[in-house]
Amino acid sequence: MLTHINENGEAVMVDVGEKAQTRRSATAYARIRMRPETLDALMRANLKKGDGLAAARIAGIMGAKKTSELIPLCHAIPMDSIRIDFKAESDTVLGITVHTKCSYKTGIEMEALTGASVAALTIYDMCKAIDRGMIIESVKLLEKTGGKSDYRAADANPIEE
Repeated sequence: MLTHINENGEAVMVDVGEKAQTRRSATAYARIRMRPETLDALMRANLKKGDGLAAARIAGIMGAKKTSELIPLCHAIPMDSIRIDFKAESDTVLGITVHTKCSYKTGIEMEALTGASVAALTIYDMCKAIDRGMIIESVKLLEKTGGKSDYRAADANPIEE
């Protein structure tokens, strides 16, 4: 049963008023492929626009915090923490992992996914002057805890903490 559709097939925001507040967390991942020289410049903070990783970290945090303004049926969730990690997975691939936590009545998966997406888009923006052929891929939820059930993707491989 879809929770955002009422008996008439209309979109609705889920009523979480009676739900118990619990500790919740989510981890999402995105990957961006680029030319080796692009990743090298990014990792050395040698881009014309400045430090791409720093910009992407701030943008990802902002994206996670603004999820309810971007995704119509998401609740505004008071975030306890957002952490973004970057890892060069090869000479052409940057992995982005976003960890989110809250104490609230509904999950925080969309915030983690939005943060990963916005961070990847910011990397693209910061590097596009030298590589317009970058590819953002594999945006996915790795893990979520709290609420009615926990979830861990079968291929979950977050960046080591």
